[in-house]
Amino acid sequence: MPSITVILIILFYLIFLFGVGIWGDRNYKSKWVNNSWVYALSLAVYCSAWTYYGSVGVAATEGMGFLTTYLGPVIALPLWILITRRVIIVSKQHQVASVADFISLRYGKNRSLGALVTLICVIAIVPYMSLQLKAVSETFDILSTTGDNGSYLEDSTYYIALILALFVTFFGTRFTDASRPRSGLMFTVAVESVLKLLIFLIIGLYATYYLFDGMQDIYSRVSSLENFEKLVTFSSLESGINWYFMIALSFFAIFLLPRQFQASVVENTSLNHLKKASWLFPLYLLAFNVFVIFIAWAGKLLLSPNLNPDYYTLFLPLDQGHFLLGVMVFLGGLSSIISMVVVSALALSTMISNNLIIPYGLLNRFSAKSTESNNKTILIIRRVSIFILIMGAYYFYRGFNQELSLFSIGLIAFVFIAQLAPSFFIGLFWNRGSAFGAKSGLIIGSIVVIYTLALPVFLNAVSMDRSFIDQGPAGFTSLRPYALFGIDILSPVVHALFWSLLINVFFYLIFSVLRKGDYRERNYAEQIVNASSYSELEENAFVWKGEAYVNDLKEALIRFLGEKRTERALDIFYRKYPIDPTDKRADARLVDFSEKLLTGSLGAASAKLVIGKVVKERPVTLPDVLKILEENKETTKSNKQLELQSYQLEKLTNNLKQVNEKLREQDAQKDEFLDVVAHELKTPTASIMAAAEVLSENEDMPAELQKQFMYNIMQDSERLSVLINNILDLEKLTSGRATLNFDSKSLNQTITDAVEGVALLAKNKGVQFFMKNIRPIEVIHDSERMNQVFTNLLGNSIKFVEKNHGEIHIEIEETDDEVFVSVADNGRGIPEEDMNLIFDKFYQAKNQNIRKPAGSGMGLAISKHIVESHGGRIYAKEKERGATIVVALKKHSYEKNTNR
Repeated sequence: MPSITVILIILFYLIFLFGVGIWGDRNYKSKWVNNSWVYALSLAVYCSAWTYYGSVGVAATEGMGFLTTYLGPVIALPLWILITRRVIIVSKQHQVASVADFISLRYGKNRSLGALVTLICVIAIVPYMSLQLKAVSETFDILSTTGDNGSYLEDSTYYIALILALFVTFFGTRFTDASRPRSGLMFTVAVESVLKLLIFLIIGLYATYYLFDGMQDIYSRVSSLENFEKLVTFSSLESGINWYFMIALSFFAIFLLPRQFQASVVENTSLNHLKKASWLFPLYLLAFNVFVIFIAWAGKLLLSPNLNPDYYTLFLPLDQGHFLLGVMVFLGGLSSIISMVVVSALALSTMISNNLIIPYGLLNRFSAKSTESNNKTILIIRRVSIFILIMGAYYFYRGFNQELSLFSIGLIAFVFIAQLAPSFFIGLFWNRGSAFGAKSGLIIGSIVVIYTLALPVFLNAVSMDRSFIDQGPAGFTSLRPYALFGIDILSPVVHALFWSLLINVFFYLIFSVLRKGDYRERNYAEQIVNASSYSELEENAFVWKGEAYVNDLKEALIRFLGEKRTERALDIFYRKYPIDPTDKRADARLVDFSEKLLTGSLGAASAKLVIGKVVKERPVTLPDVLKILEENKETTKSNKQLELQSYQLEKLTNNLKQVNEKLREQDAQKDEFLDVVAHELKTPTASIMAAAEVLSENEDMPAELQKQFMYNIMQDSERLSVLINNILDLEKLTSGRATLNFDSKSLNQTITDAVEGVALLAKNKGVQFFMKNIRPIEVIHDSERMNQVFTNLLGNSIKFVEKNHGEIHIEIEETDDEVFVSVADNGRGIPEEDMNLIFDKFYQAKNQNIRKPAGSGMGLAISKHIVESHGGRIYAKEKERGATIVVALKKHSYEKNTNR
């Protein structure tokens, strides 16, 4: 394919990414841009050209060792969530914009420590970025027909690097506040993550199921090759040890690589996004590695052994004449490269400006300039840094990287970055760690990495002389870089990692104990070590003594933030804290607040220096620090207790409100009930009085008519008697004064007696009874009271079934402990919303305005109290037609009531 065609493809792809980034920036509030999926996918910036190309090369030459790079992050994820959550909380509270800022902050905003971390990251990442450009160049040469040109200006990779530099400059440096999320850029990274995964899966399916008949076919063919066992097994215990350390190395990388810190911490907009990332990111890594080994085996079987195995992914479709698929693979690799270079350059440029250039040369110049001029200068520093980093990576590739593999440079970068682990991880959980200890460990550890790994690799790449590697310096074999002090069982990378971290941790711990940090270090250490929420990082945890004036702090803020933003920030501050805005003196909280505001733009160390110039700080003794911190802890403890008490009080208040509402409701129901009772009592009483008056005034009334009036008087008297008895029964049962006569009797006999008692009423209405499983079952109960219950239930069923079509089914079921008696009818049924109300003694009164109740409405309420007095239950069951009431009684004696 002509080079110009490949260049046009690259150009159009970059324009596409450019458009995606612009759309993401303009729609940063959209659910398509700001969501947990974009956050989780942006973490896949971890998958660079090393993943896309280098893993296949390792699988083809060394076997399963490529998995260690991905097993580390997968294993790390449970711990990653906990640690990253704490780091995000601290970073957002203090406006942290990079891993260098974070480590500097932990050790009292130490300027030299931030600079040292930045230098280590630059030394590690620039060569790592150069291998991405190396991959672009080599895959471009494979895809095109012209090959590489000797001139820089004729090298297509040069122009790709230049375009990438402009791309990062546009999207990454639009604001001076580097802690501000870049929605458009991260959305672009997420889109690229999806594209590179899909394309890699397509080439994996192509190699496995198009070029071969599946995984089993590839395995059966490759297993006959020489040295196949070496590719799929551990050859020795040493191999297992190497695997362990390589997994640990990638474990550190997922936390500490500048691009990973940028994506996971700085670009995080919600802690809730960590939940999605906790399973989606490891799933992404696993999906990326499903076909790696099969692509590698397919390349070994079909391609020339002279070809670079790193690019089997691209060689396979091109070798078969499928150029369109080859272009897709090239674009997938380009996606991996672009996202890594862009985010790494952005993170490193922030670190360089905030921890090297500004604190070591420009602060004095800033103090004399305007806000606009200062902001412009900061942006220029970052843009120039990005340009130098990317173009520096390009020139490193051109001048020194030709003979190095993707895998070797990537691992060297990982080992360098791993030197940050002691000061980062131990510092998160051990408050005695000091800046001096951290710097000592970093310096010594990095020197060990250079001596045991970087120097031998680069010497071997540019010279065939292995005397330094095989014999050591000046013939001292105990100082051989790959076998330091005689340990030669480890691979070079693992050997360097082991010795560098061992010495790093040793110096960190020793010097942290021997040389304690000052009050500022101890203060920030206490805040970060004990931080589990935003509330524990408030300004009142900041220990500071001295003299500061509000106007001086305000002027310093305006110089970098502008007057409008400063006024808005101070307004928020005074709303948050009970401080008089007219006070001229500033307290510790305002000093700390001002430093935090400047940290995003200048970095932690520079912000400390800027504020330090406008305040007169007095040293705080260690006892003062401990006293203040103890007071803060006590305050926090008291606040937590107050919060708990406030919660309990609020809960109690809500309960009281509910009880009060219920009492009011019951009081209203009671009034309604009394109205019903009064009405029910008045009705038969008035009828009796009227009939008696008619009889007394008409002595010559016919005998037949007198008999009818006497019958009415008897009926009303009986109704009145039943009503009064029900009221008395209900009062006794609810107050616990009712006497129950328990005895072991046959429950079926009690049911039969109740049926016989309502038989005439049922016959007059044409209702039929159906009995099922009515057999002798001995249950301890008060037969008279339970007869009353069953009579009530049967009477209700007769009342509500249709005349001459009514059916009542009575059934007994039993378990080991209980007997269930159900009374079901085919009447009008019970409304669903009333299922839990029908046993309320006020239920009928509550509904009397809707329909006149048939009876006093106390039958089911009395029945409920009787059943519960037996230690049983009564409830209604849902039914498509009619109503079903179930009575559940215990088979054994109910001791609470047998003593009555």
